[in-house]
Amino acid sequence: SRVRIINFSSQLFSCSLLVPRLKMATSASATLSKAVKQQYMNLPQGDKVQAMYIWIDGTGEGLRCKTRTLDYEPKSIEDLPEWNFDGSSTYQAEGSNSDMYLIPAAMFRDPFRRDPNKLVLCEVLKYNGKPAETNLRVTCKKMMEMVKDQHPWFGMEQEYTIGTDGHPFGWPSNGFPGPQGPYYCGVGADKAYGRDIVEAHYRACLYAGVQICGTNAEVMPAQWEFQVGPCEGISMGDHLWVARFLLHRVCEDFGVIASFDPKPIPGNWNGAGCHTNFSTKEMREEGGLTAIEDSIEKLGKRHSYHIRAYDPKGGLDNARRLTGHHETSNINEFSAGVANRGASIRIPRSVGQEKKGYFEDRRPSANCDPYGVTEALVRTCLLNEEGDEPVDY
Repeated sequence: SRVRIINFSSQLFSCSLLVPRLKMATSASATLSKAVKQQYMNLPQGDKVQAMYIWIDGTGEGLRCKTRTLDYEPKSIEDLPEWNFDGSSTYQAEGSNSDMYLIPAAMFRDPFRRDPNKLVLCEVLKYNGKPAETNLRVTCKKMMEMVKDQHPWFGMEQEYTIGTDGHPFGWPSNGFPGPQGPYYCGVGADKAYGRDIVEAHYRACLYAGVQICGTNAEVMPAQWEFQVGPCEGISMGDHLWVARFLLHRVCEDFGVIASFDPKPIPGNWNGAGCHTNFSTKEMREEGGLTAIEDSIEKLGKRHSYHIRAYDPKGGLDNARRLTGHHETSNINEFSAGVANRGASIRIPRSVGQEKKGYFEDRRPSANCDPYGVTEALVRTCLLNEEGDEPVDY
């Protein structure tokens, strides 16, 4: 079955050369006067509050949003009303039965409209009250509740590529920049492509209350990374999805596109992943390396299950990235090592020395669903599941 994934993905790769996913039409809204807009944004809003509801659409990758007015400032999720939307326009329902329900799940401050306005991350339910197909939060939350006594912590390293005019930002229109080497954590106009977006996004995350903990330029020019965590349990998925939403909104203002494609440019260029760091209370305590090694052994026996869970197309997207080159492992093979960035699982050198801490799963793709990734880790490492299918509890 793993061979079938790779063979089919090679066909997908050929198609992606013809129609790169980064090549999308860019709205001209960034050229509109922000000074004029600010005149209106400075108007008082009285005692009303704008709540922007955010949800994952039927692709499992795209985000949608819409706003409603509240007569009060909500202080918790319980203060927020449920809402609905037309699922036939978001790849989530048929027109003949299109009502979908938005269930508030996490609330953040709104860095665009500012206090007291809110961002509301929602779960999506179908007309019959069952979770939509791309609502992976429901089962993830259930798994996290089952292992809450073990205090699972996660940290996810979100890589992305800034693009405009159908190619990476700052790249020559009919060519390529210089080869990789000077761009990772680079400084200077010839090495850092799009730092203004990175700085704006960082500050927006801090204002919103997203648990962002760092950022850096990546190996490919116009590619960047931000890190979110440590987050416990279900909050990892909540915070990463809102961080992605904020990035898309910031990019709107700058007139560019943020792509989470795992391999936006074919050839000798790094892909984009979402390396996931994981630990439990036992792993973080003295002698925790034993628990780390036990978890890695379990992961090695369930490699194909995790590959399917680590990108929204069941491994097809990741097959373009996990080639065994450009700091990746081969998608067909499981490996682990200390300080080895070419392995499936990396144990940081400091963890190897201190005999406690965490490990890094380097397989998740940049466009992964963090709910799916964190749930898979919990199922395998903490609930001791085996085989190629998740257990139905």
